Amino acid sequence: MSRPVIGIIGNSYLLNDQYRVHAGGLMNSQAVAEVSGCMPLVVPSDPSLVSVAELMDCCDGFLLTGGRPNVHPEEYGETETPAHGDFDRARDALALELTRACVATGQPLFGICRGFQEVNVAMGGSLYPEIRDLPGRMNHRMPPEGSIEEKFELRHDVRFTKGGVFHRVMGSEVVRTNTLHGQGIKKAGPRIVVDGFAEDGTPEAIYVDGAPGFTLAVQWHPEYEAANDPVSRPLFEAFGAAAREWASGARPAAVARAV
Repeated sequence: MSRPVIGIIGNSYLLNDQYRVHAGGLMNSQAVAEVSGCMPLVVPSDPSLVSVAELMDCCDGFLLTGGRPNVHPEEYGETETPAHGDFDRARDALALELTRACVATGQPLFGICRGFQEVNVAMGGSLYPEIRDLPGRMNHRMPPEGSIEEKFELRHDVRFTKGGVFHRVMGSEVVRTNTLHGQGIKKAGPRIVVDGFAEDGTPEAIYVDGAPGFTLAVQWHPEYEAANDPVSRPLFEAFGAAAREWASGARPAAVARAV
């Protein structure tokens, strides 16, 4: 039996200062293959190359990955400043439309870091350009130095809504996560439910209210050591289960059914 196909929406990079490439990160593919039990398919994140309709026809779910480029502030009605960092406008165009389409149809969608922010922006929300500049907030950015283990070290707790979607997925009301992001939710979109917060009040887990399928997103990076991490594994397992339902022809009636 064929595995469900997960389209991995990554970023465009300049390799060796010469070659433009599309990449999704090995850890994302490993988590999809080894924990979700699905076939990872890295997608060129450019709507001039692939359409949302084509992607939804050939994939059973989508992973919106993290990455250095940020969603352009024009996408949520604000003016670009140096604090907003680098951008990938082609990914903006593809990922935001894809998110809205998946919300409408119920096709499984899982957002990580930038993907978490894309889900919020696609649903009408906005972002802070730099969380660490806000009063009372910690520095959520990846440490600039150290080994990969040190950069992905668990650094803060996330508390979920008691009895909520993430509480049910995790089997715990509080989990400890890594943190490697600069931006974060400023205003949640009208249908965005913030279901988990970091200790400093930063939104860390969201889903789309009334979405007919799996539409969950987290601000941390669960792809790191996903097969062995007790926080990451349930997320990718639930995502894989939703993709298998979709591949089999089942269409969940509500987000709660997808988890």
